[in-house]
Amino acid sequence: MSSHYRIETDSMGDVHVPAKALYQAQTQRAVNNFPISGIQMPHEFIKALAYIKQAAARSNLELKLLDDKVAHAIIDSCQEIINGEHFEQFPIDVFQTGSGTSSNMNANEVIATLASQKVEQNVSPNDHVNMGQSSNDVIPTAIQISAAITCHFQLFPALEYLTQALDKKTAEIGHIVKTGRTHLMDAMPVTLGQELQGWKIQLERAQLGIQHALDNTSALAQGGTAVGTGINAEPDFAAIFANNISISTEIPFTSSDNFFYNLSSQDAIVALSGQLKTLAVAILKISNDLRWMNSGPLAGLGEIELEALQPGSSIMPGKVNPVIPEAAAMVAAQVIGNDATITVGGQSGNFQLNVMLPVIAHNLIQSIELMANVSTLLADKAISSFIVREENLQVALAKNPILVTALNPVIGYLKAAEIAKKAYKEQRAIIEVAEEETNISREELEKLLNPEKLTQGGVAH
Repeated sequence: MSSHYRIETDSMGDVHVPAKALYQAQTQRAVNNFPISGIQMPHEFIKALAYIKQAAARSNLELKLLDDKVAHAIIDSCQEIINGEHFEQFPIDVFQTGSGTSSNMNANEVIATLASQKVEQNVSPNDHVNMGQSSNDVIPTAIQISAAITCHFQLFPALEYLTQALDKKTAEIGHIVKTGRTHLMDAMPVTLGQELQGWKIQLERAQLGIQHALDNTSALAQGGTAVGTGINAEPDFAAIFANNISISTEIPFTSSDNFFYNLSSQDAIVALSGQLKTLAVAILKISNDLRWMNSGPLAGLGEIELEALQPGSSIMPGKVNPVIPEAAAMVAAQVIGNDATITVGGQSGNFQLNVMLPVIAHNLIQSIELMANVSTLLADKAISSFIVREENLQVALAKNPILVTALNPVIGYLKAAEIAKKAYKEQRAIIEVAEEETNISREELEKLLNPEKLTQGGVAH
């Protein structure tokens, strides 16, 4: 027997396991069986498993089902994982058994080994760490808990940071008037503040949607065990568990009123992913607006100048690209794609169990973390730092033939259209042509065509 390996035994026989590994036979079998992507389960998901095992140990201790010494060894071992230790001991590929049994047993085995070392006696992965549980309720619960933790402590603070950056930028430059655009074509004027606040509302509405969807995931699967009946779990276990997990995560959870729903479907998670997709769409819209506004600097719109962060070309000296909005757009595309995978995964609830749980977990947590990270990046390196090229804005605004729209109530649509076409053809300011083509005085035209006034809406008088 090599000094690099030891022999572990499970119900199927002996397995060679790396000598220093904290995991045991079932984890190694999964490592051997699924050499697919090299992508491991997200750290937040692993932490959620540790929270679950910790809350289960506390609950079983309260129910007097678990020895005090063993329970506290499990609780302390779980805390090490929650604190960010031992992630290298979770090597199983995302693309594994659809129930996530391999990941559940991975957690059970690592925690059992750590706990055994603490009490110097054998702590069983199945009989002690997994007491009153099944992979079939643990993994759906881990998806719910990891999503809630990641949203509350990563995504929501990042979104609030981004909206605050938009408010601060609005206070700085919100008064500046620019040409509005519909169909990418010149339209009536707007202020930069109106534009930025439109972005902000998109983000806030998306966050509200995520929060609402997240509320529907707060009733946990834990307690349903194998098929939803709660076999091998004490009747009070689910409620006690929900209380313990709420205390440890500082997020309110309850026990589900129908475990069959939680085990067989991932509908609530599909809905949550859909709201993350909505956020991704908002981020993509904002990113593309920034790219268009920054385009040029000479042959594009040139309305703003994003912070120069790195050389933009290996062949064209001096070129600088809008790298942050581009990265954000790619993040949005990934999240939209993740939602498609989660949607397919969600429909794979066959009878009493969904069998695409690991890939749902991976894609969901990735989407949340990507959205959190890119929101902070947009705030710091795009929104807060761009400067306005106000001279360019004013030149375009003065020549904008669409300003004539304000004269519709005074001279009628057809006459206004005639003036607009002439102004565009001759590349002249609309006010000059309007003065020639109407009986309205220059003073009155300056009032009617004042771009700042036009951003306030209403009817010209």
